[in-house]
Amino acid sequence: MIRVLIVDDSLFIRTILRDLLKDSPDIEVVGTAVNGIDALGKIAELRPDVITLDIEMPRMNGLGVLEALQGKSVGPKVIVLSTLTSRQADMTHQALRLGADDFMLKPRDVPNVRGIERELIQKIRNLVSLPAVVRSPEPQKSEADTVVLIGSSAGGPPMLDSLLSALPADLPAAVVITQHMPEGFTASLAERLNRISPLPVKETANGDTLQTGSVLVSKAGYHTVISGVYAGAGRTHGRVVHSTAPPLHAVRPAVDTTFTSAARVFGPRTVSVILSGMGSDGGEGTLAVKTAGGTTMVCAEEDCLVYGMARSALARDCVDRVVPLRNIAREIGRAVSRLEVNHV
Repeated sequence: MIRVLIVDDSLFIRTILRDLLKDSPDIEVVGTAVNGIDALGKIAELRPDVITLDIEMPRMNGLGVLEALQGKSVGPKVIVLSTLTSRQADMTHQALRLGADDFMLKPRDVPNVRGIERELIQKIRNLVSLPAVVRSPEPQKSEADTVVLIGSSAGGPPMLDSLLSALPADLPAAVVITQHMPEGFTASLAERLNRISPLPVKETANGDTLQTGSVLVSKAGYHTVISGVYAGAGRTHGRVVHSTAPPLHAVRPAVDTTFTSAARVFGPRTVSVILSGMGSDGGEGTLAVKTAGGTTMVCAEEDCLVYGMARSALARDCVDRVVPLRNIAREIGRAVSRLEVNHV
């Protein structure tokens, strides 16, 4: 059993989280705490494996709890729960720097509460099962000839945990992730993924080059456009251009923008993957990858919280493979390896 302590000053949130977790056969809620001081006492008393931690609380906030836990050889894994404000985005990033293991956004209202259940449970399980990665010193990076594109939305973050942790450390391609997320939170997502991925992960910056063996997470608030830079000898490399063009499918960054622009640059040396997500973003982008001669995949429906994005690609008859989540990293490796063999 995974022992969980819920820490939040809101009775509503404490009740909701306990209710969401009570039916999971491998999770036991061992207690709740109403502020940071209460939490530290309950941690010492109850020895939880995981705590869900509110950031802003009276007497001692979540950052204070993390500071108090620093330096302890044994302690619980921590999931920070954040609300949709720029202040909370900054504090979430600070919490990860102080040792929090993951974060997720609180539901804004009662109808959205059930939407976080699967994600919360998967995050708790991932914290217990996915070890942090100790990477060897990074070799000199080179501009990528091949790109792997990953698109996701609702339900995507815990799937990204599983997928990135399983990628090969020597993947001969650049990876670009476009995850729908509020502004300010993609930096925290990139930092979280960097801890568990054998490949280095960072949030995109305008002008970044796509480098072999590196992962970029599209910065929220901008479309990630991949532009081509001619490198001579018939070779073209990719560069990130942040665009403030209007939202597409009511989101920015949009998966379609990233996929379509990357397919123009990398052509048949493009591999795309759609994970969980609501709406139709990703369908046109997947079609663009397929039309350019690239390889296209979507995750199997049973592994997705929402299947709208994958279904939009399937409806366009442009998907090469429907793959269970546990096999996607392996299929990416195989697709890239085939491109390398053909390239030689």
